[in-house]
Amino acid sequence: MTPKTVLACLMNRETADAVLACAVPLARAHGAHLVGLHTVEALLVYPGIAIHVPDATFGAFNESQREESNAIEAIFRKHTSNEDFPSEWRLVKAEATTAAARIIESAHAADLVIMPQEDPSTLRGDQNHAQERVIRECGRPVVIVPTNYKGPELGRNVVLGWSDTREAARAAHDALLVAQKGGTINILRVNGRAPDELADFDAINLASMFDRHGVQAQTVHRERGGQEIAEVLLKYAFEQGADLIVTGAFGHSRIYDFVIGAVTHSLMKDAKLPVLYSA
Repeated sequence: MTPKTVLACLMNRETADAVLACAVPLARAHGAHLVGLHTVEALLVYPGIAIHVPDATFGAFNESQREESNAIEAIFRKHTSNEDFPSEWRLVKAEATTAAARIIESAHAADLVIMPQEDPSTLRGDQNHAQERVIRECGRPVVIVPTNYKGPELGRNVVLGWSDTREAARAAHDALLVAQKGGTINILRVNGRAPDELADFDAINLASMFDRHGVQAQTVHRERGGQEIAEVLLKYAFEQGADLIVTGAFGHSRIYDFVIGAVTHSLMKDAKLPVLYSA
């Protein structure tokens, strides 16, 4: 399983380098078609508000969007101009929809989607919660990259957060898109009590599946010890020098996530390395 179409979501110039530092080596390794997508914000005027917007305001807004788009395109060309894999710059107008809606449209034809970690200081109004919406709705695995990410290449040392759920099973198989031959996947199950590792047939069978794909795999159990699952996962990944965490995403309803909190939200906010989410 190799990705042949990689969608890099270049949401602003501040995070474009980080997204491409992740996407370009993947495209190079697999000879994939790399799409650099930027959505242009629309200036919305609501019909219920009786206000005249001067032409100069529209002109200044459109000019600022052109400047931002041109700057992001220049970053994309800088990263791809000397590469052998095919690359495509895609500029899409949001029109009356949100950025997430247009990203989801392009994601449907991608094997893998790469987005930056959400940073409130650089967000446009139409980009709020775009990462969550894309993960939930696009039907494709999504890698979220920390703002200052500079490498290493993904897939040599992966930590898979494992549980007996549909989302985790999807994530395990999506991991094969980026896992390198001869690399390692640590299948981590976080328990509330001392585990019986030899009786964990699901994780053992999963390790055998990875081995058949040429990826070394081992099962690991850790107790929570009063910590949140995301904390245990991040700490273990740091100890192992992992280059990627893979996990199922949003296994509960939005109401549950809002009231109780969720592993996915914690990882999206706190992870210091790329995380692949499958929903």
